[in-house]
Amino acid sequence: MTRVLREVRRFVSATPVCAGAGVVGVSGGADSVALLHALTASRTGPLTVAHVNHGLRGAESAGDAAFVCDLAASLNLACVTKAIDVASLGGNLEATARRVRYEFFAEVARDAGATWVATGHTADDQAETVLHRIVRGTGIQGLRGIARVREWAVGSGQWTEKTEDSSTTNGFGFSSLPTSHCPLPTLTRPLLAVMRADVLDHLASIGQVFREDSSNADPRFTRNRIRHDLLPLLRTFNPDVVSALAKLAELANDAHEIVTERAAEVLAKAERPRVGGTVVLDVAALGPSRAVVRAVMRLVWDREGWPQEQMDADAWDRACELGYRSVRAWDFPGRVTMRHTGRVVQIGPRS
Repeated sequence: MTRVLREVRRFVSATPVCAGAGVVGVSGGADSVALLHALTASRTGPLTVAHVNHGLRGAESAGDAAFVCDLAASLNLACVTKAIDVASLGGNLEATARRVRYEFFAEVARDAGATWVATGHTADDQAETVLHRIVRGTGIQGLRGIARVREWAVGSGQWTEKTEDSSTTNGFGFSSLPTSHCPLPTLTRPLLAVMRADVLDHLASIGQVFREDSSNADPRFTRNRIRHDLLPLLRTFNPDVVSALAKLAELANDAHEIVTERAAEVLAKAERPRVGGTVVLDVAALGPSRAVVRAVMRLVWDREGWPQEQMDADAWDRACELGYRSVRAWDFPGRVTMRHTGRVVQIGPRS
């Protein structure tokens, strides 16, 4: 038994939600193809294959879609595809493509009555994600990398992440979907403990071909430079650097859970009655810990559904500064403004 199959079977047996119907996001690349094969060989509920053609590579993208449909048919699985011109949507190309994919996976899950969605992220993806966030500037939350399992719930007309206190956070907006009776699936990454080399070994063992995405070699994308330049360099210092970064993500997640739990308690004590759409916090009740105050601010941003993609480490630091100093006001991405007035901090959309 290959490591891929062993890890997927272990994941499925330890994740009760996998007993229900599931959706597998398949790009046609090695990781997702290996995941699909391993899931079909494991005891899961009925599977549906979902594929997005982002329209970025012309005939190559169309070939990927055809390959995935043929693969699903060979495994007697339903396959749902969607073609969309991601480049025309604007914004950061990688972020937009990712948002479109997850919106689509959630839509397919709703239509199929699925309770979970699986994607083929591996330990190598985890290492690349952690490095990417370190390069851009991140804190403990960013060092957590990719979550193995995320719980989702419907809220405010959006597909939103469900937090420990059941409040809703800024997730993948998809306002056209109904919100009254359609709980969202659990997002799972069964291969997150598996190396990419293990994926290739598994595919070779079953004689399964896969598609190569030419854009993965494009140096214009930061993640590609991390994959092809930075990680190989780091391996000269530590051959097991991927495992080291994955362990860092695990430890950061443990620390994040502790700080977030404390931040939720502080937020409950510090919050005062709202003024329209403005959140009001008692400065004294926030306490002296910058780590906790930063986590409080993240909880507020999450709950209110304010955009966080452009909230880098400096922006979060400024939010903390306003919690301590009598700075008159500061504007943040997404038309969010924050004012320190007397004993309170007011945070809300700019009028």
